[in-house]
Amino acid sequence: MSGTRNAPILLLLGNIIWAVPGGFVMALLWCFAGVLCAISLIGIPWARACFTIAMFTLWPFGRVAISRRTLTGQDDLGTGALGLIGNLVWLVLLGFWLALGHLMLALACAITIIGIPFAWQHVKLAGVALAPVGMAIVDAPVAEEARRRAAAAALDRAR
Repeated sequence: MSGTRNAPILLLLGNIIWAVPGGFVMALLWCFAGVLCAISLIGIPWARACFTIAMFTLWPFGRVAISRRTLTGQDDLGTGALGLIGNLVWLVLLGFWLALGHLMLALACAITIIGIPFAWQHVKLAGVALAPVGMAIVDAPVAEEARRRAAAAALDRAR
């Protein structure tokens, strides 16, 4: 019971300490990518995603990136074929480099035992960097409930 009560404090501490092993630097890089996208005008949808992910990069513990399809139970522009094309364009232009930055920092964090949770966050953020279109950033309990409902719906369809 006390573990549940202390969870918000642990998340807060994790998020504060997170800034040191690359969280702040990667958030700045995400903001830089967002500015580059916004300057191009065509990249404005990616720019918005960059700034959202920059905030996620600053404060990742307790939050999760989840497909909007799983979250809402519906397809939208970013979860279909256009989203796939958007993710491919993103990957070629900026996604690869941001993912590489997260993976390099993950490797540096993983060298120490205490850095392993931070390394894992960088690995998860690298996955988001590869394909951010069609994703939403939500609190972990919201994502868990959305996944539970999606699984229940899939089970109902299978019956």
